[in-house]
Amino acid sequence: MENKTARFTLLIDPRKKQMFEELCAAQDLTPSQVVRQLIREYIIAHAGNRELPAWLLKAANKKVPSK
Repeated sequence: MENKTARFTLLIDPRKKQMFEELCAAQDLTPSQVVRQLIREYIIAHAGNRELPAWLLKAANKKVPSK
């Protein structure tokens, strides 16, 4: 399991935030779940030759379910 103790602050246009939250809610997901998945996918796609830890790959295989 990932350690979820770090905080990530993001500034975003209020209209985009509202739309994002609505889309997440429509899929019964929290914005945090979606952002964590996006970050995992970004790391994997852009890691280059870096060796990725097993916990990251395991978490990436448990994708956020689509509805």
